[in-house]
Amino acid sequence: MTALRAGGAAILAGISLTVGYTALISGADAITKMFAASYAAPQLFALSGGIVALFAVLADRARGAPRGLRTACPRAMAVRSIATVLGAAAFFYAFRLLPFAEVFLFIAMIPLFTALLSGPVLGEAVRLQAWGALMLGLVGLLCLAPGGISSLGAGHAVALAAVMLGTVSMMASRYIGTRDGNLLAQVFWPNLSLAGIMACVLPFVWAPMGLGDLGWVCLYSALLFAARWLLVGAFRALPAYVITPLMNLQFLWMVAIGAAVFGEVPGAALYLGAALVITAGAWLIFDQAFPAPAARKVVPAE
Repeated sequence: MTALRAGGAAILAGISLTVGYTALISGADAITKMFAASYAAPQLFALSGGIVALFAVLADRARGAPRGLRTACPRAMAVRSIATVLGAAAFFYAFRLLPFAEVFLFIAMIPLFTALLSGPVLGEAVRLQAWGALMLGLVGLLCLAPGGISSLGAGHAVALAAVMLGTVSMMASRYIGTRDGNLLAQVFWPNLSLAGIMACVLPFVWAPMGLGDLGWVCLYSALLFAARWLLVGAFRALPAYVITPLMNLQFLWMVAIGAAVFGEVPGAALYLGAALVITAGAWLIFDQAFPAPAARKVVPAE
């Protein structure tokens, strides 16, 4: 009974952390779209990456017993950091080239890529029910494409590259999270890498910024810091193929933000697709919480 309660608590914690992540990251993505219209990627990420890394240092010192920001998995952390830097730049320009709905169509493909990689990379067997849920989610994503996927351009190629890089970063996060309990290290090193690499390019693309835009950068950094901290915790609580479909709740947040901030009015297909994606995520949660018992082996009588 105690083990069942502990397992249920871990599942609930993972779900709650993921829902909080989707809300925070949607706000950060909205700011990214705003910046993409006027600035180059290094200007946002050099500043925000440094601020988020500083937040990680301050959060570590604020703990009763600071653990430092060392990692037990330096190679995996390097992979996560590189994928984070490249993926952030790719998503930035995808937001510039494509509408919100089309970008998130690609973001929501991450569960499929994660399911394909979770077996060979993490050793997490993907159950048949999970594949069914992932396929249902894919059908929902097709409904979310406002103009279909027949006409693909440079923006779609950039978005696809961003999804692949984001998947690598998340798989590395899950790998590290099962071997190293220092969550802040996973926030600190990717963002320090992001700030350092983007700072090298910043002198070539810098544009003057007002105090208002600088305030948006600070808000973006705060949202991103909180979101990534929650996501790392979620990956420690639940398998990757369960967490990533739940992240599709980000669509609902973006519908609300798009209507309130950017004046985007979604059609019926968007709501249908969101319903299918949420159903797919709920299916995975149910399969994780109540796995079907293994079939008993029948021994024939002699």
